[in-house]
Amino acid sequence: MSNEQQQNTITVVDENGAEILCEILTIVESEEFGKNFVLYSEIGGEDEDGYVQIMASSFTPAENGEDGELQPIESEEEWAFLEDVLEQLDDDQQ
Repeated sequence: MSNEQQQNTITVVDENGAEILCEILTIVESEEFGKNFVLYSEIGGEDEDGYVQIMASSFTPAENGEDGELQPIESEEEWAFLEDVLEQLDDDQQ
């Protein structure tokens, strides 16, 4: 696996403890919320119509430059912010 591929993927653990390889769609830093957000989708997780479920988490980068631990989105305001980010990404791809 190339370094670039490693940079564009993360491994998340689902509620059953299974590891899922996901593609990072974008990382957004928010001064308003004082944290970073990552939007990602499961690699190979397309449904029969070719759509993927987009997931989101927040994280604070670790001091040593390592990846921070993913945290759940905490508020409706954060979800609204991320929906705006997704709309902008969708507009950019069209």
